[in-house]
Amino acid sequence: MKKRETDGSVLKEPNVKYQTSQTTLSEYLRKKRSFIYRTLGDRLFSYFIFALGFIVILTTIVMAIVLYKDGAEAIKRYGFFGFLFGRVWDPAMKIEFGAFPFIVGTLITSIGSLAISFVPALAVAIFTAEYSPRWLAHIIDNLTNLIAAIPSVIIGLWGIFVFAPWMRDTFYMNIYMWILDNNPSFAPIFGNPIGYGIATATIILAIMIVPYTTVLTVDAFKKVPKEQREAAYALGATKWEVVKMAVIPYARGGILAGVMLSFGRAIGETMAVAMLIGNKNNLPFSIIGPASTMPSVIVNEFREAVENIHLSSLIAVGFYLFIISLVVNLIAAYIQRKFSLTGARTV
Repeated sequence: MKKRETDGSVLKEPNVKYQTSQTTLSEYLRKKRSFIYRTLGDRLFSYFIFALGFIVILTTIVMAIVLYKDGAEAIKRYGFFGFLFGRVWDPAMKIEFGAFPFIVGTLITSIGSLAISFVPALAVAIFTAEYSPRWLAHIIDNLTNLIAAIPSVIIGLWGIFVFAPWMRDTFYMNIYMWILDNNPSFAPIFGNPIGYGIATATIILAIMIVPYTTVLTVDAFKKVPKEQREAAYALGATKWEVVKMAVIPYARGGILAGVMLSFGRAIGETMAVAMLIGNKNNLPFSIIGPASTMPSVIVNEFREAVENIHLSSLIAVGFYLFIISLVVNLIAAYIQRKFSLTGARTV
């Protein structure tokens, strides 16, 4: 201790140095840095992160070039739009290939699954973010992430052994027998009630993309400021009116972007759809009948492709699938930029 005398009195002034394990920003900036760090530090870091971003762009471009190069034989033989809208896929007899049946099957299953899953996903997100207690919201979040992490082949196996037979015995067969008794001409449009077809694959796909839409919607709801809700409550709004008029308009950009990203996930789904859709290389003219999608025809026929034109056609289908997926992701990014979190359009 150090003593200090003032007016005849003796005061003890502690000489204590306070130390902390955390370095403040000012102390860090006052530290002497090496010459290399001072001259090249920021520049090297900028080059490094630029290289990482450029690698992502370069990888995308290389993938597109490789797919087009390997699928060029089919595209040149049938033409870019000729192959795109070709209705015949016969690798055995006619040796003729067209991607249109698979494009239609992909769009039907993806759009249908999105239409089925959107309302349940939005409802779960609203309940989790606005109504449920914190402990229950935590459980729902964990279960949602768990469902999203289940491999698609596991969901496909469940669909084969559980869901498809249940749909066949409970719905498809009863509806088909009713159609035969009352309006037999509608039977071909309804399809063969074997349980494996475009309707079953669409429902399974809807189950698979619900977690993605839910998680992204909950994240959008959590970004809504507390003042937005309090202002609505101050005007006398009910809980549902707050959600409808204050929360959803504010978060609509995130909701729409999440929907588009889920749509892209549905377009690219392979194993579960290939295991349940029936895999018929024709245009899907029936509701529950078999069909094929772009990923399913690739995974089913790639190892069996013997002729060069067959292999090139499968790779060309992958090239068109790459373009569709890229367009969907660009639309999602555009929606996020177009709509601000306040629900207004950005300039």
